[in-house]
Amino acid sequence: MARFQNKSIVVTGAGSGIGRAASLLFAAEGGHVLAADVTEGVDETVAMIAAQGGTARAIRADAGHEPAVIRMIDAAVEAHGGIDVIFANAGISGGMANIFDTDVSLFTEVLRVNLIGPFLAIKHGAPRIAERGGGAIVLTASVAGIRSGAGSPAYSASKAGVINLAAVAAQQLSGSNIRVNALCPGLTETGMTKPTFDYARDAGKMDRVGRLNPLKRGAQADELARAALFLASDDASYVNGQALAVDGGLSSSHPVTRQEYGQTAV
Repeated sequence: MARFQNKSIVVTGAGSGIGRAASLLFAAEGGHVLAADVTEGVDETVAMIAAQGGTARAIRADAGHEPAVIRMIDAAVEAHGGIDVIFANAGISGGMANIFDTDVSLFTEVLRVNLIGPFLAIKHGAPRIAERGGGAIVLTASVAGIRSGAGSPAYSASKAGVINLAAVAAQQLSGSNIRVNALCPGLTETGMTKPTFDYARDAGKMDRVGRLNPLKRGAQADELARAALFLASDDASYVNGQALAVDGGLSSSHPVTRQEYGQTAV
């Protein structure tokens, strides 16, 4: 498949996890990737793309800092002649403190990266995509933005904002041929969740990871990346302003006591 042949793709948070997996897949399908991240991991991502014969350029950029985002967008235009797709994926967790133990500075920082970052990607990137006749923007939200119980107050609020931002942006870009959608991952093994997965492996408790969803497991980054590529591709040409949960079925139900598959009800 080459769904992104000669397309110019910008991916934020490309230094690890879902962003890295998506960058590799975009490049494997013919895309010219500008991989952005604040960490040196973005250089490794680009080296991996080059090793597989793809085209990519790395840039160090803070996704929640407007001058850095402008510089990132300009770099993509300069390197690849324009922009067709933006995957605004960069995000931070904000820990697991409750509302009353959360510092205002932490809450503000989480909103800056997780919500203002996608806003800036749309604000400065959408006009460039429009110049190419249209394209797609995918924002990484979370099942934590759909309802409570999947993240800290700051993280959950920021991701709820991302879901609404996708819907608002889709409306305000009416007539531009630019689609905007939100990807809502469930528990996924990334740099952000590494401590959880490492603890489970060390304690011999991997069977408990993701046990609350019907698939009874966590996700791997490439599973979310494939969903992001779907939303960015022409395969999703009539999908706009939506939030796609990729969570093993976690958000399909309110909490219940489930009968396990193959067991007899008692």
